[in-house]
Amino acid sequence: MFENIREDWHTYDGDITRQGLWVMWVYRFGQWRYTIKQRFLRLPFSFVYKALKILSQILTGIELPCETQVGHRLIIEHFGGIIISGDAVIGDDVIIRNGVTIGLKRTGMAGAPVIGNRVDIGVGAKLLGPIRIGDDAVIGANAVVLQDVPSNSLAVGVPAQIKSRSL
Repeated sequence: MFENIREDWHTYDGDITRQGLWVMWVYRFGQWRYTIKQRFLRLPFSFVYKALKILSQILTGIELPCETQVGHRLIIEHFGGIIISGDAVIGDDVIIRNGVTIGLKRTGMAGAPVIGNRVDIGVGAKLLGPIRIGDDAVIGANAVVLQDVPSNSLAVGVPAQIKSRSL
């Protein structure tokens, strides 16, 4: 846990005012509590985690459950309106901006997005359902992504259209 917290500290340039750092610390604590095998010992830590999670949601407007699989160096760039499903998988070096939803397509329908490495997700984007976002993809602002996005591609529009990304 402490190695991940140290990495998060460096990722956010040691800036304690960035709300993404707060959310990542609560996330890391929530993940760590699962390493305690005995339920009666884990119970007080679970209570603390749930209180911290609610407090961080109120203060930051960011929902990141500890059940989400998050890679290294996730950057939550801006305050507010970010909802991430507990079933989602997020790769390394991903950037998420405000107003982003990463989650299920419909209630009662299984499957959340799997996001590759070095993906840049624009303001207000919605990634819904059992889709895969390839490495180095860019999701445009306000895009609604309902289909797979190949590596090195750009997804823009409602519903999102996939375009080749010229480097």
